[in-house]
Amino acid sequence: MLSWSIVPDTARSQCALRQKNKPAKRKSLDSKQKLFPNGFMQLQSMKRRDFLAASAAVAATSVLPASAAKDQEQQPLRLGIDNFAVRAMGWNARELIDYAKVLRCDCLFITDLGPFQSFTGRYLKGLKNYADDKSIKLYVGSWSICPTSVTFKNDWGNAAEHLELGVRISKALGSSAFRVILGSRKDRMTEGGIDARIDDTVKFLKENKSIAVDAGIKIAMENHAGDMHSLELVRLVEEAGKDWVGVNMDSGNAVWTLEDPMENLKNLAPYVLTTSLRDTMAWPSANGYTAAWTAMGEGLVDWKKYFAYYRKVCPEAPVCIETISGFNHELKVKQDAFWKVWPKGKPKGYDKFEAFAKRGKSIGTFKPPAGVDRKKAQQQFQKSDIERSIRYCRKIGLGRDR
Repeated sequence: MLSWSIVPDTARSQCALRQKNKPAKRKSLDSKQKLFPNGFMQLQSMKRRDFLAASAAVAATSVLPASAAKDQEQQPLRLGIDNFAVRAMGWNARELIDYAKVLRCDCLFITDLGPFQSFTGRYLKGLKNYADDKSIKLYVGSWSICPTSVTFKNDWGNAAEHLELGVRISKALGSSAFRVILGSRKDRMTEGGIDARIDDTVKFLKENKSIAVDAGIKIAMENHAGDMHSLELVRLVEEAGKDWVGVNMDSGNAVWTLEDPMENLKNLAPYVLTTSLRDTMAWPSANGYTAAWTAMGEGLVDWKKYFAYYRKVCPEAPVCIETISGFNHELKVKQDAFWKVWPKGKPKGYDKFEAFAKRGKSIGTFKPPAGVDRKKAQQQFQKSDIERSIRYCRKIGLGRDR
């Protein structure tokens, strides 16, 4: 175990033998009389009883789907990890599946394309079979699809080619949604601000709708690294088309856009397809407020309250944990320059953000122990964070591997 220095700051193919029923031999009148000695009325009475019994059986089975649906609602939320939580490990997709299984996760969210060793159909089919054998459901994501975002990369071709590749991988792996981003807080500083980048993203999505819809895959847009406030993301989804575009909800990124994570949930829950969640500590600091992402249960979020609401509004969305701890980010709200990227002023819910941030206390940042290789220290730190987080989530009732 490593010690940590802190400095302030998861047919019958009915080949079901269609046995051709052999036509039954008709019984003679004599045999009917033996079976029904009291004659025709007894036969009719028995037929009525048989009919009523069969009707009762059908009625009984007809309530099973409703009962099964209720059982489904009462199941624990599906629990998993976002692979970015253990980015320092450099694991490929199979290794990530193995790790998710060790943590007794229900799912794995691979939010970048790096862990895939190939994009061929054969490789992807084998990977899905591998995950299925371990009862791990896969979700898929990648990077920016906004052609005008400062974060856009052409590693996978242009934006349309990137979207097409991600949709194909998602379909092959059984992921109902493909997670993407617009950009980062830097996009709020570009010409036209974040509204212009949202317009560009909506335009791109509408022009390329058939790529996703024809494949039966939905697009999950994330509130990412301070790019969009939840209400700005709602506008994007509504204008692009909420029938095929939804949300990858990131509770940690909510604080970077001056939101209480609970209010962020309330705004986004009706659109949520996937999630990348973590806890956050925040506190008043010299220039405003400082935020530090933490392991689940070690920050300020009331997760029991959070998931009680989550279950009511988006129970089918997986809870995927993406811990990214070890550093602090100051939101310099006391400086006029900070508000240049918020031309409309303080966003809705800012008062609740302030109340949230005032409750916390300063915590330190990650520093490798003396004499320990930095990469190995980061690997241990990241694994410790995600493993504590999964244990906490299971403790409060999440996860189906019981």
